[in-house]
Amino acid sequence: MPLTHAELHGSMYGLQVRSLLQLEADAIARTAQQIDPNAIEQAVTLLLNCRGKVVLSGVGKSGIVAQKIAATLNSIGTMAVYLHPCDALHGDLGIVHATDIGVILSNSGETDELLQMMPHLKHRHVPTIAILGNLNSSLAQQATVTLDASVDREACPLNLAPTTSTTVALAIGDALAMSLMQIKQITPEEFAFNHPAGRLGKRLTLTVKDLLHPDSPTLAPDASWLEVLAAITQGGLGTVSIINDKRQLLGLITDGDLRRWIQKLEFAELATSTAARLMTPNPIVVTPETLAYDALQLMEDRASQIAVLPVVDEEQHCLGLIRLHDIVRSGL
Repeated sequence: MPLTHAELHGSMYGLQVRSLLQLEADAIARTAQQIDPNAIEQAVTLLLNCRGKVVLSGVGKSGIVAQKIAATLNSIGTMAVYLHPCDALHGDLGIVHATDIGVILSNSGETDELLQMMPHLKHRHVPTIAILGNLNSSLAQQATVTLDASVDREACPLNLAPTTSTTVALAIGDALAMSLMQIKQITPEEFAFNHPAGRLGKRLTLTVKDLLHPDSPTLAPDASWLEVLAAITQGGLGTVSIINDKRQLLGLITDGDLRRWIQKLEFAELATSTAARLMTPNPIVVTPETLAYDALQLMEDRASQIAVLPVVDEEQHCLGLIRLHDIVRSGL
């Protein structure tokens, strides 16, 4: 069957989008081949040895890219700020110090505001890394290190809107940041330290102690089944921990366990049953320092999933309970 009008246009748009994506991908690949390794080494060395902060600047779309690179550097523990050149020339240069490194982004390399700012950075003895689309530009002549971000053409059909050029500049900024990350050997824990609210940060920092219920119900092993039923009902957690006189955990009884025992036993036998008979002895436990994500894996990565874990210390003292519901609600 021939394509409908909508299908024909959809196919054309799909080809067009893929073509433009390939154009930008090719530009990044070309940059990887043409960029000067010595310039890269100098830029990374400057950033690595920076005793202050990285001050990024650019105008328009280049300024937006500069802000994103600053955010990436901050996320890996390298202090960075974005400084608009106009604001810099009207007082904000006060944040720039001789211990800082400047990173300047411009496709043309002739941006007036940046050119006006450069002498003041030099006066403060601030080395500058310029990510430029024109290595013969005025900014290239003034920068300490120049990185080639030139492109053959923009993805814009008019070859006007900054598209391919900003993609390449961003890719260079990301590459510099990730190189620093590798050289500094940033660990997942260090990365998560700057991302406490994100899912990754929570997986690496949120512990059982942050989510446990310390007031969860407990009973002695000689408690009756009615006492077990009352504790589970009043506790509201669907579980009761069975402990000895030293508060050491002996076992666990969930509402599901209790229902199964009620179905299994005659009433007379149930009436004489104690918590010691009804409990699951030696249940899976976690410590307060266990990562909440690891506790979640313990609950889920098993043939029969469980919804609650007792929390104990090194001497098996019962400290409370953590529920699957609490972990999921935390955002993990």
